[in-house]
Amino acid sequence: MGFLDHVVACNTHDADAFLPFRVDQRLVGRVRPAFARYLEDWPELFRVGEHQVELVCREPGMEARSRRLARVLDEMVLQGLLSHLHGEQYAAVTGRELQPLLLVDRAAAPRFGIRAFGQHLNGYVRTGSGLSMWVGRRAEDRLHYPGCLDNLAAGGLPYGISLAENLAKECWEEAGIPAELSRRAVPVGAIGYQRDTEAGFKPDTLYCYDLELPQSFRPACMDGEVQAFYLMPVEEVMERVRDTQEFKLNCNLVIIDFLIRHGYIGPENEEYLSLVAGLHPGMPELI
Repeated sequence: MGFLDHVVACNTHDADAFLPFRVDQRLVGRVRPAFARYLEDWPELFRVGEHQVELVCREPGMEARSRRLARVLDEMVLQGLLSHLHGEQYAAVTGRELQPLLLVDRAAAPRFGIRAFGQHLNGYVRTGSGLSMWVGRRAEDRLHYPGCLDNLAAGGLPYGISLAENLAKECWEEAGIPAELSRRAVPVGAIGYQRDTEAGFKPDTLYCYDLELPQSFRPACMDGEVQAFYLMPVEEVMERVRDTQEFKLNCNLVIIDFLIRHGYIGPENEEYLSLVAGLHPGMPELI
């Protein structure tokens, strides 16, 4: 294995296997043809063609569209087309314009292939022997990646909450980081990937943060998502990312970005340029 293998594993999108999904004539996502056939049962909301799927709604505006879609998603759960709804809303945007055109429940977002945003935080400590990173191990009851290693704090960015508020919430819930400490987190950029999953298309963007923590800090999970925390020398974290699949898939990318920015992966590494480019893939018509 190598660092680049994780980047490749997160970028598996085949646009030819999807239909464009448009709202108000603007591209906001991509839908599998098999899912599009289910949408034909709601012709009052979806116009399904051979080459694209359009959301149509007699009532104008984002709120009216979103209410109509929410009712359809409830029906899909009752019919078994969706296993559940999450309760958090993600905004469907074109990418070039971040003004939301439609709100989609988080659980259904990949079905419609809308761009999702998240926040991931690298928590690190300076010691006499160098940098160490706090790493969490996900609880065994997690729906996704149970028992895998994870960033210290991370989560999706729902509609209606600011970046600062959401980061503070995730820091407290996942690692017990108090607000006065989480406010010291430094935004250090964003990474992206385009991944096809069983559920659909995930063109995700992750805002990345670094937070230097005092040596006395000890994380504590408040919401049950994490079963244990480890303070690892950055070299050990580097080895586990490079040589194993222990980390939740997209967390590898966040850590690789950290290692590049802090000089642990440099231009002398033969994968360097591919890694830098791979962390920021172009998404035609979705950026």
